[in-house]
Amino acid sequence: MEKVYRYRFYPSSEQEQILRRTIGCVRLVFNRALAARTEAWYERQERVDYAQTSTMLTQWKKLEDLKFLNEVSCVPLQQGLRHLQTAFTNFFAGRSRYPNFKKKRSGGSAEFTKSAFRWKDGQVYLAKSSEQLAIKWSRQLPTGCEPNTITVRLEPSGRWFVSLRINDPTDETLPPIDSAVGLDVGVSSLVTLSTSEKIANPKAFDKHYQKLRKAQKSLSCKQKASRNRDKARLKVAQIQAKISDSRLDHLHKLTTRLIRENQTIVVEDLAVKNMVKNPKLARAISDAAWGELVRQLEYKAKWYGRTLVKIDRWFPSSKRCSNCGHIVEKLPLNVREWDCPNCGTHHDRDINAAKNILAVGHTVTVCGANIRPDRHFAKGQLRKTSNGKKQKPKS
Repeated sequence: MEKVYRYRFYPSSEQEQILRRTIGCVRLVFNRALAARTEAWYERQERVDYAQTSTMLTQWKKLEDLKFLNEVSCVPLQQGLRHLQTAFTNFFAGRSRYPNFKKKRSGGSAEFTKSAFRWKDGQVYLAKSSEQLAIKWSRQLPTGCEPNTITVRLEPSGRWFVSLRINDPTDETLPPIDSAVGLDVGVSSLVTLSTSEKIANPKAFDKHYQKLRKAQKSLSCKQKASRNRDKARLKVAQIQAKISDSRLDHLHKLTTRLIRENQTIVVEDLAVKNMVKNPKLARAISDAAWGELVRQLEYKAKWYGRTLVKIDRWFPSSKRCSNCGHIVEKLPLNVREWDCPNCGTHHDRDINAAKNILAVGHTVTVCGANIRPDRHFAKGQLRKTSNGKKQKPKS
């Protein structure tokens, strides 16, 4: 199975100079190729492919003002053109938007294939550099595995990371267990399990919001293209990196626990990109990182031999009574508890949704049934009371 191991490393002054130059050249070639392809289409209605941009790169290296492109390894430049081709392929297939130009303040990356690095005695030597990378080996690569591709990335916060892509033959399948769980994601509780357990949302952004706000306000006051502005931008990036690290750490611990404790995990196939268009909930949804949660569950389920089931996003998991199956017509978001007008069962909104998600997940796993309910008229409709927390059926 193909895996990527990511480590932080600390380059020497010479290595940092070479790597920054390489990343800058990759960005320049990518942007020039993107501009050439865009111009060819809008002016002459011609499509330019990877082979043509590769020929352009050869010509650019001969220009007097671009001769510095010959000072760095040619492999990352070619890989940048391949990534641009992939971006256009995804765009024409409708899977992504039109490619954007790369910006210097966003850091950058450079990808090295086997011809541009050496793997010797468990150490990495990149092209144009005689020194090994000072990698902080937080975990070792699997025995007998060597990287086939190495990606060096500079984050906006100034941190350097290296990603080693390997083919891991190790079988990490966990022993099967008789346990299944349904997950209902939320904001106040990040995940509610069908076992009635609620896992709190750490809200990493809110914890650092005041510091970030102060740093961004200071950045906005600095003069553009000044050294003080660079320092302020770096401080903002460092706070944002801390928020991201905190969020990812919590998600990794949570998803690993769910994978180890359950054979089958059922989640909703949510359209997070559409949900964040709501200006009132965008920040809270983005901070919860539901998409990253599901992504981690997907690849970890493949690694450890578990089953991840996604149910249709339109299934009324919250409005359906998990006891009798009755569906209420409306259930506003501010209503967290309600009583079923058909059987009288008292429900916690999130726990009820998680139980319904698990039940439908079993149905999809066994027979692949259509989980979208037929259109019908609800026999009872719930309405808000004065406190806005609990609903009563209409009389």
